[in-house]
Amino acid sequence: MARIIHVSKKGNDRNTGDKDSPFYSITKAANTALPGDRIVVHEGVYREWVSPVNGGMSAYQRIAYEAAEGEKVVIKGSEKVEYWEKVEGAVWKAVVSNEIFGDYNPFMLPLEGDWLLYPENYTLHLGDVYMNGQSFYEAQSLEEVMDPKERRTGYNPPWTNHEESIRYPEQTLYVWYAEVRSETTTIYANFQGQDPNKELVEINVRPYCFYPKETGVNYITVRGFEMAQAACPWVPPTADQPGLLGTHWSKGWIIEDNIIHDAKCSGISIGKEVTTGHNFRTRYCLKPGYQNQLESVFSAVQKGWSKETIGSHIIRRNRIYDCGQNGIVGHMGCVFSQIYENHIYNIGEKHEFFGYEIAGIKLHAAIDVEIRHNNIHHSTLGLWLDWQAQGTRVSKNLFYKNNRDFMIEVTHGPCIVDHNIFASEYNLDNQAQGTAFLHNLCMGTMMIGNDPNRSTPYHFAHSTQVAGYAVVYGGDDRWMRNIFVGGASQYAEKSVSGTCGYDGHTTSLQEYIEKVQESGIEDMRPFLLVKQPVMIQHNSYFNGAKPFEREEKKYECTENITVDLKEEGDAVYLNIEVPKTFVEHKDGVLNSEELGMVRIVSLPYEDGNGNPILFSTDYFDEERIESSVDGPFANLKQGQNRVCVWKA
Repeated sequence: MARIIHVSKKGNDRNTGDKDSPFYSITKAANTALPGDRIVVHEGVYREWVSPVNGGMSAYQRIAYEAAEGEKVVIKGSEKVEYWEKVEGAVWKAVVSNEIFGDYNPFMLPLEGDWLLYPENYTLHLGDVYMNGQSFYEAQSLEEVMDPKERRTGYNPPWTNHEESIRYPEQTLYVWYAEVRSETTTIYANFQGQDPNKELVEINVRPYCFYPKETGVNYITVRGFEMAQAACPWVPPTADQPGLLGTHWSKGWIIEDNIIHDAKCSGISIGKEVTTGHNFRTRYCLKPGYQNQLESVFSAVQKGWSKETIGSHIIRRNRIYDCGQNGIVGHMGCVFSQIYENHIYNIGEKHEFFGYEIAGIKLHAAIDVEIRHNNIHHSTLGLWLDWQAQGTRVSKNLFYKNNRDFMIEVTHGPCIVDHNIFASEYNLDNQAQGTAFLHNLCMGTMMIGNDPNRSTPYHFAHSTQVAGYAVVYGGDDRWMRNIFVGGASQYAEKSVSGTCGYDGHTTSLQEYIEKVQESGIEDMRPFLLVKQPVMIQHNSYFNGAKPFEREEKKYECTENITVDLKEEGDAVYLNIEVPKTFVEHKDGVLNSEELGMVRIVSLPYEDGNGNPILFSTDYFDEERIESSVDGPFANLKQGQNRVCVWKA
């Protein structure tokens, strides 16, 4: 019979786990719980790594971990350090016994792995020091701790002309350095005039807060906790992908209403496991990382990667912030999942390191994943869909004050990106094909490209089974009913406002085939030379944004409009002024059947059940009438509009 197991800081692990006889640790409850049980954790700070042993039997008979209603429950990957000795000036030291770390000392373990680019001249470690919750920066020597220099800019993508500013440069003066010996670890830290013995000072000692040691622990619910300060490692798609909180190659988790912060790398993981490859590019240098990643996909298929065994998670209403690499990460383990109503911010914003895997949400092989109604801001990159984003829908999200809002890369579609607000100066990179962009508001620039060097798998409809693989030719996209606002500064050399980056593309499959045939009889080369067809029509352009040269039914405003996004308390407001002629530029409700099929995969745009999609609701889930304006809002009026687009 299912039961409720209670955990309390007033309990004892020798108790029975009943309400009047609670356990002391969540770990004890986890070792006891069976399918159908609820673990209710009462107020307090729990410094432990919770590793569920058992999972549920189905979506209807799960094991639930939940904070007691109305009580603050914190799980930390850190321990307090209470005895500091003053060295000189603002610098103090603490000598910590290595017994506190067990077999995982993050102050000795380097930050490393595939696609981690910077720093390249010195080593960072997984350790971290926190004072009153604030994370410090790692120094490279004791001398640097004694005399730290303020950092104002961090590492940036090498192909951009944009400088990545550190949001809080004054925090870079809080630095630490560690000396690890056989029995002790000495930590030096600059507290900038504060006495650490009078403040809450913590160091991370555990790799995770909530993460199963074994795979296949299915149907777990995690609800209502605060989790923080875990020394989790760098997690590229070619490695084991643990996070501060993670599913570890399982199925059917619900992660909801939690506060997740201060993960050294990733907050929530729904990614791959170790047997399909682990940093082989960095460890052996035998093959490109691309090749290792390709092999990991085929290896996963052989090992049973399928809808029946992996994925189908729900991640909703979480607040995720101050993580070094990702808010949410996942390669393959994310399939068939829903990610919605999360607030994700300050991801990669310390700029302490850089690699090609940093984003608020970073997913590979996001097959039939739905990402909707999330707010992602102040992040190095907002949302990054990489490899095999097939059947993915990105809908009704808010992106602002990111260095980049959105990137989709080396995938063939069909993918749908609709009713989003892209409000940063750099909205998106499209290094993919087969994506439909519908009813979005784009307030910055974007860059369109291809990738003829990396053949990427595609799949049978709504399946993990591989149907083939192909390079990314660029194009085969749909842009309909979007609003583009010019005037943003260029982040990258080739970024533009509007759809003019598609100039030179064909506009129908028939035209494309004819040009391929005209190019000669060679098999491969004509397909690389002729630009794939695009469907670009009925978009609106303001403030100098430029349309595709062959676009039909477009609206171009000759006068500049005022549009901006502002945070006001716990709300975000969009102010946009539109003329009468824009309001009159209406059209009917879009249906995915109008979008046709993507060329490479030969599949239509449809939902996860194989049904057409009627785009009949706007950003606020309000019904569109028979005829409505372009952009994410169905009810824009002539003149000034002030719209609340997020409320915490």
